[in-house]
Amino acid sequence: MRALVTGGAGFIGSHLALGLLARGHQVVVVDALTPSYDPAVKRARADAVADAGAAFRDEDLRTADLGPLVGGVDVVFHLAGQPGVRDSWGPGFAAYVEHNVAVTQRLLDASAGAGLRRFVFASSSSVYGDAARHPTPEDTPLEPISPYGVTKASAEMLVSAYGGGAGLPAVSLRYFTVYGPGQRPDMAFHRFIRAVMEGRPLEVFGDGEQSRDVTFVADAVEATIAAGEAEGVEGRAINVGGGSVVTLNECLRILSRVAGREVEVIYGEPQAGDARHTSADLRQAKELLGYAPAVSLEEGLRAEWEWLAP
Repeated sequence: MRALVTGGAGFIGSHLALGLLARGHQVVVVDALTPSYDPAVKRARADAVADAGAAFRDEDLRTADLGPLVGGVDVVFHLAGQPGVRDSWGPGFAAYVEHNVAVTQRLLDASAGAGLRRFVFASSSSVYGDAARHPTPEDTPLEPISPYGVTKASAEMLVSAYGGGAGLPAVSLRYFTVYGPGQRPDMAFHRFIRAVMEGRPLEVFGDGEQSRDVTFVADAVEATIAAGEAEGVEGRAINVGGGSVVTLNECLRILSRVAGREVEVIYGEPQAGDARHTSADLRQAKELLGYAPAVSLEEGLRAEWEWLAP
């Protein structure tokens, strides 16, 4: 296929671009290298995907002429967006609306008449909020509890509208806590590993008994590529989880084994917008994508530890 990866200098996007290239696909990566975290980190990823054979475009999807970007493309993988729950409260919300909702609409509009085989949108388990059912199936009502989750749910509705109203063959993937080498510096596992390496106590929001379905990035990439290739997924929203649900305290015990030392933990107040529990019902992913997560949490944490090791 000829693939366009938006946000291809981001954490998941760069892994996806490299995964597509490894399979022999032609890849165009577009990323504006926005300062949601250190742009130098994104620039290094952009250089890596370009060195591997991707065509890199430093363009802002808010203003770019999108026709040439989607023209001649088989599949658009739309991973660009404003990440993070905590910064979406207050005045920061405007950037989330712009990057997560308005940009998605612009890209969908440009893609609708481009003859795509597939439009794959990267959504989030945040759309469920504090779900009443666990594992959580895709027909669970969307009740986000953060402004970030609201923008992802809104973007999903746009994807559905363009699928039904404009005939765009689109699918949304709801990622559950993706981690691994290259993870964003603001994300929990990255922060925890850094703290252990530097001999600092770990700062945990809440009592540590909140649980997460955690997904190794290579598994997320497998599911994402499959969504671009599989038949019969148009109009769907599909969970992408790691198949292992653990409490944060359990994660820290595993990290202690990986580090070979005890970790010191400081517990603080829970943060607004953080779901108490997440777990993905993966039956649709297995049936429609042939998806089976392969990397255990301990293997994944070890890989991230080795990536961050000096």
